Amino acid sequence: MNAPLRKAGVVILVLFALLFANLNWVQGYKADDYRTSDYNRRVTVAEYERPRGIIEAGGQPLANNKATDGELKFQRVYPEKEVYAPIIGYKPVSNAETGIERSEDEFLAGTSDQLIGDRLSDMFTGENTGGGNVVLTVKPRAQEVAWKEMTGNDRGVKRGAAVAIDPRTGAVQAMVSMPSYDPNPLASHDEKTFAAAFKKLNADKEQPLLNRATSATLPPGSTMKVIISAAALQAGKTQQDELAAGQSYTPPGSGAPIRNAEDETCPGAQTTFKQALTESCNTAYARLGVELGAEKVKKAAQDFGFGQQDLTVGDLEGDGLTVAASETGAMANPDGGTDQAALAQSSIGQRDVRMTPLLGAMIAATVANDGKQMRPYLVQQLLDSERRPVRNASPKVLRTPINAQVAGDLREMMISVVENGTGRRAKISGFEVGGKTGTAQNAENKPPHGWFIGFAFNEKGEAVSASCVMLENVEGGHASAVAAEISGKIMRAAADRGGD
Repeated sequence: MNAPLRKAGVVILVLFALLFANLNWVQGYKADDYRTSDYNRRVTVAEYERPRGIIEAGGQPLANNKATDGELKFQRVYPEKEVYAPIIGYKPVSNAETGIERSEDEFLAGTSDQLIGDRLSDMFTGENTGGGNVVLTVKPRAQEVAWKEMTGNDRGVKRGAAVAIDPRTGAVQAMVSMPSYDPNPLASHDEKTFAAAFKKLNADKEQPLLNRATSATLPPGSTMKVIISAAALQAGKTQQDELAAGQSYTPPGSGAPIRNAEDETCPGAQTTFKQALTESCNTAYARLGVELGAEKVKKAAQDFGFGQQDLTVGDLEGDGLTVAASETGAMANPDGGTDQAALAQSSIGQRDVRMTPLLGAMIAATVANDGKQMRPYLVQQLLDSERRPVRNASPKVLRTPINAQVAGDLREMMISVVENGTGRRAKISGFEVGGKTGTAQNAENKPPHGWFIGFAFNEKGEAVSASCVMLENVEGGHASAVAAEISGKIMRAAADRGGD
C-alpha cells in the first residue's frame, strides 16, 4: 500500500473514532440535557400529558387546569387573576416559570423525588397520575381585604404593597403588590398570545410584573425609629428617659437642619423616649442616632435583617420568592469617618436607607413575638395527587435580634403610637394594636411614600398578625395615616374577624 492510501486510511479511522466518541457523548452524557431541553417539543408534550398539581389556600384553588383538545392536553388557569399573581406567578409553555409555580415546579409537575411512588405506580398501570398539590399559608379573606383596600385606597395611589404574617410562626397571611397582572394570557398555549401579553407587561412603566412586597426597596421613613428604639433600649435607655428634642436639629458638620413633620410635634427642648416615638419626633431620633453612633445603628438594623442577601419566602427549605436585601447605607465620609449628617438622616429612615415591605412586617412581628424573628414562609403543606400529606411546614426561628425585655418595652411604646399618637387609624375594635407610621421623602417634587408597620394581639393576649403597608407617592398629606388604616383592616381579616 502506497503512502497516500495509508494516510487516507488513517484519516478515515480517526474520523470514525471521533464520530463514535461523539455518538457515545450524545447518548451517554448529553441524553438527559437533550431530553429535558426546552427546545425539545416532545418534552413539552409529555409534560402536559398529566394535569399539573393545584396551588390552593384555605381550600380555594388559585392555580388549576382545564382539559383541552390540543396537542397539549391541559391548560393552566388562574381563577383569581391579579389578586394572587405576585405570589403564584405563572407557568408558560416555554417553562420559564415564576413565583410559586417556579419554586415548586417539580412537585407540581409530578417529577419530584417526593412523588416517586406515583411514578412507579404509573409504570404498572399506564396512567399519568397528576402532579402534587401545594397548600399556601395565605388566608383568602385577608388577601381579598388587602387587595380591595390597597387598590381602592382613597388617595388613588396606584403603586404599593401590603404584607401580613403570623408573628408566632412566620406564615404569610397576605401578600399584595400593585399594580398586578392577569397571569392567564402568560399561560396560553398560543405563543403569539403569550408574547404579546408579556411584551405589554414588561414595557409598562408601572412594573406590574414586579412583586413590590419582596423586591421593592424604598426609604422607610419613621418606621426606622423602631430599629433606633431597639438599639437605644439595648444600650440601657428606658421609656421614661428624657431625650433632647426641639423643633430643629442640625447635625455636627452639616448646614442642613432636620425638622419635625409639624411644628406642634415635640416643640420643647426635651421629651420622653416613649413620647418621642408616639409623636414621631424627628429631632429627638436624629439626635439619638448620632448619640448611639453609626456602628450601633447599623448593627441593630442588621440584627433585624437588613443586609441579608439570601432570604427567600416560599417553603422552609430555602426555595421560594427571592427577597431583595434591605440596606442602611454607609453613613461614612470619604475618609472613612462617620458622616454625622447621614447618620442623623438615616436614623429617621431617610438618606440611603432602603427596606422591603416584607422586612417591615418581619420587624413588627419580631417585637410582637418577644424578640424572636421567625423565618417567613408561604408553603404550608405539600399533598400528593390523592391529597395525602407529603410534607408539612415546621416553623423556624430565623434570628433573635432583641431579648424579651426589650421587645416588651418596645411593644408598649408602639401600642402608645396607635393609642395616642400618629398611628390612631390602625386601631381595631377588640384587639390591642401597636405600630409605627412612616412618611418618607424621595424624589424631588414627588409626594412622599406612606408606611405603617404594626401588630395585633387578640383578647387572649396572642399575637395574631403583624403587617406592613407601603403606598408610593401619596398625594394630600398624612401619607402614613392611609397606610395605617389599611394595615388595621388587613390584620383584622387575618385574625378571622372580618375586614370591612
